[in-house]
Amino acid sequence: MRTFVSKLMLSLAVAVSAASFSAPVAADDVKMVGVITKIKMASDGKSAVATLKDNKSGDSVTININDDLTLDKFKDKRIVEGDEIRAKYDNAGGKNESKSFKKTAGC
Repeated sequence: MRTFVSKLMLSLAVAVSAASFSAPVAADDVKMVGVITKIKMASDGKSAVATLKDNKSGDSVTININDDLTLDKFKDKRIVEGDEIRAKYDNAGGKNESKSFKKTAGC
């Protein structure tokens, strides 16, 4: 009887600890490939808004860009309107914040 109670308590402890380590709710990450139709840099140069035309659906998607690497590529003209881009962005809250923004050819 004593071993039964011990095994039951151990099983309960394992179940509770497994439930507490469940994965957090992930934001809605969206991946897409599309052509840049418009790039608008902020006046301070610390952010930009890019509009892409999705290759699959044909819809226009506006993405906010805040990372320095991508902003430098815009400033240096390594990424310009008409380039095909592979983008990953977080659309939680409808803000479309960029996580990754790269040319399909590499850059």
